Amino acid sequence: MTAEHAPRILYQVKQVELAVRGRLDAVVRPHGITVTQYTALTVLEQHPGMSSAQLARHAFVSAQAMEGIVRALGEAGLIERVRDADNRRRMTISLTAAGTALLAVCRSDVDRIEAEAFAGLSSTERSALGRWLQDARRALEQST
Repeated sequence: MTAEHAPRILYQVKQVELAVRGRLDAVVRPHGITVTQYTALTVLEQHPGMSSAQLARHAFVSAQAMEGIVRALGEAGLIERVRDADNRRRMTISLTAAGTALLAVCRSDVDRIEAEAFAGLSSTERSALGRWLQDARRALEQST
């Protein structure tokens, strides 16, 4: 297949994303959460104390969609919202102990999915791929 007839990289990235999403869904659904909710929990694990708007940006959903996600995760006892001490109008969101425990339960399955997806890459190649993907994201964010 010539380069001009090869699938676009953007198409290939989307195919990987859809395959990963399907596998993640199979892992998190038995725990009563969606892939988008799982993503929000992992973002909060890395960045506790975010606002709902910040969480929406990091989890790749609209602010309106995040309202429903935050509500569901709060009702499930996986997150807590508290008033920001520095800005009383702002609510911050963090994981509860139950949210942290749920991520721990899912971690080995998610690690396995990632290992399977990138088994053909060395650790150096995995690091390079991660940097390239971050560079691509940054380039697209800066161009808007």
